[in-house]
Amino acid sequence: MKRTSWGWAVPIVALVAGFLFTLSATTAAGTVLREDRRLELAQLIERKQQDVHDLETRAADLRAQIDAMTTERGSTDSSVLAERLRGDALLQAAGLTELHGPGLTVRMNDSPRITDGTTLPDAVIDNYVIHQQDLQAVINALWAGGAEAVTIMNVRIINTSAVRCIGSVLLLEGRPYTPEYVIKAIGDPERMRTALQQSKGVKAFEDAVRDYGLRYSVTNEADIIAPAYRGSIDLRYAKVPEQ
Repeated sequence: MKRTSWGWAVPIVALVAGFLFTLSATTAAGTVLREDRRLELAQLIERKQQDVHDLETRAADLRAQIDAMTTERGSTDSSVLAERLRGDALLQAAGLTELHGPGLTVRMNDSPRITDGTTLPDAVIDNYVIHQQDLQAVINALWAGGAEAVTIMNVRIINTSAVRCIGSVLLLEGRPYTPEYVIKAIGDPERMRTALQQSKGVKAFEDAVRDYGLRYSVTNEADIIAPAYRGSIDLRYAKVPEQ
């Protein structure tokens, strides 16, 4: 009985399969659907990156125009000049001017074991890549060690900067960055080294360096140049501290 029931079911299954195959071929129109989606995603990312670049260029032009107009007005208006001078005095502390001086360069990279086939059998791939908390631990330690300016991939970091990672890709000011991550900090090198050594988060990362082969180095620098911060300084939320 079972063999007989399958006898009439097979043609129906074959018919449905043929219909689905024809529908898929018509939809694809001679292309590979999965590859098309990957191509569209890559093109979307490229367009968005270009949009970010265009907006950054436009913002820089507007800042230059405002500076020129303020300077011109300040030459004849003492109140404008006074406010301009007061604002200029705060620019460096806010990270809005270029700064240079001695400091440290920290380099962080994924483990080469990801691609060379020597990963440990009982470990997951996440153990072999740089994570958001690793970057945050180093940056926070540098600030705690008295850093006057910090950059990641030559992008200035200020109080409102967000260090976010998707997988092992760093998203910073609308741009993606992949390892090797280079962090530079201007300040007293020895004081910042001590802060790195005392940080629990950095210690946890150093354990991963030992166990999984991630790469980490700290070197002294005689003169580091930290460019001015060029991102948005608008705040969505703010709270006045209690007196």
